[in-house]
Amino acid sequence: MDKRVSGVLMHVSSLPGAYGIGSFGKEARQFIDFLSDAGCTYWQVLPFTPTDAYNSPYASISAFAGNRNFIDLEQLRDEGLLTDDELRDQMYANPYSAAFDFLEIRRIPVLYRAFTRTDEAYRDKVRAFAKENESWLPDYALYVILKEANIGAEWYDWTDEDLKFHRPEAVAAAMEEHAETILFMEFIQYVFFEQWKKVKQYANERGVEIIGDLPMYVARNSADVWANRHLFDLSEDGEPKNVAGVPPDYFSEFGQKWGNPLYNWKAMQADGYRWWMDRLGACFKLFDAVRIDHFRAFSAYWAVPAEAETAKEGKWIDGPKTDFFDTVNRTFKNPKIIAEDLGIIDEGVIDLLEKTGLPCMRVMQFGFMEQRDNMHLPHNYPKNCVAYTGTHDNNTVLGWLWEALPHERAHALEYCGFPGGDWAVGGSDSASCRAMIRTLWQSPANTVIVPVQDLCGFGKDTKMNVPGVPNGNWAFRLSQEQMDGIDKDWLRKLNQIYYRAK
Repeated sequence: MDKRVSGVLMHVSSLPGAYGIGSFGKEARQFIDFLSDAGCTYWQVLPFTPTDAYNSPYASISAFAGNRNFIDLEQLRDEGLLTDDELRDQMYANPYSAAFDFLEIRRIPVLYRAFTRTDEAYRDKVRAFAKENESWLPDYALYVILKEANIGAEWYDWTDEDLKFHRPEAVAAAMEEHAETILFMEFIQYVFFEQWKKVKQYANERGVEIIGDLPMYVARNSADVWANRHLFDLSEDGEPKNVAGVPPDYFSEFGQKWGNPLYNWKAMQADGYRWWMDRLGACFKLFDAVRIDHFRAFSAYWAVPAEAETAKEGKWIDGPKTDFFDTVNRTFKNPKIIAEDLGIIDEGVIDLLEKTGLPCMRVMQFGFMEQRDNMHLPHNYPKNCVAYTGTHDNNTVLGWLWEALPHERAHALEYCGFPGGDWAVGGSDSASCRAMIRTLWQSPANTVIVPVQDLCGFGKDTKMNVPGVPNGNWAFRLSQEQMDGIDKDWLRKLNQIYYRAK
């Protein structure tokens, strides 16, 4: 992050496509072409892991596995594993929203049909891939199977005590019993990672790098917790003592009780943070840079008693601090990490950022929510930061302008040199959205990122997520027509002026 570059934030799920969700297909390459032609260096995505019951990628059943819905079915057709008729059966008419319920019903059966058509040479490749990823993949595959066998119950509610507590002999026996189904689960992961490898290679060849997103915590009902209970803050019977969250802030007056189990940092430190190093290593294979969500927890984290009704009852506990990042730097050569340091930031977080030298984050919308100078106003950005108009948790620029208090909106428009006219008009050529984006590009930040919704001039109905609200999130998608309607020439000129794009 030591050169001036720009990028666009859009999750894979939001790409255009005919099959109910964005994928690693031709539309991903078309988006990479758009970024390259527009002079952008980065494509930032959200976590690639399987989503939870509310479709969130931030509370997955695995910290390592890939989301099966991103697999490009047309590539499987081209390999002779699916037919055109089977692809037509997977098509979904609405191009503006991810069809999560449809995918839940349709995707596994069609992938299984593809699996049944693999020959032994193909399966040997899957087995070799599973061997390379034996630290997590067999456990994940078995966990998915056992969860289904227990009618969807979480591992801590299973009746078989030996499997519930991941006792080696019981796990080995179950692996043998379910060998063929485990191979199918491994096939899904093999296809996912092989397809993404090709997309990333294409991006890098076109001068585009990928920024991934690493959630700080994993879900209690994950294969990671099931197979590594000693690394988490759990009682002997698997019950959480305290859970993750944040105190009251801009997003919620009661704070947010996320419910994820906290880490047993003492146990993790004892084995050199092995699980975390494996996790980061997997991310560095997938992405060119990684944003660590909720970075402040490495300094101190908000621990909420598991039985508490709201996050207000939590308290701060010290995290592993620089000891963790010393291990990261010993393990990886020049790891590119972005520290998501939003929320309540104290001297401990500031000190950790200074000692690690990691780029921080700034969010332009936050700059206008107070009637005073603050760190989120663009003229205050340090060079070593990644600056956004908004993140996946924010409103769109146009949505924010509509909902801002009149004095906040007036301040923002004046600050950004709004040329006049109707600020409420959206679209790719929206004068108000362009003024905000241009001001971000004019900041001292070495890296600036704009969500694709802001390039399109979309309103609040295209927000990716509303923090603290479980339902109705993560579904935003672009149609091909909307993607083609983005003014690439304007963005390229912006990059040429402020970020010296070729």
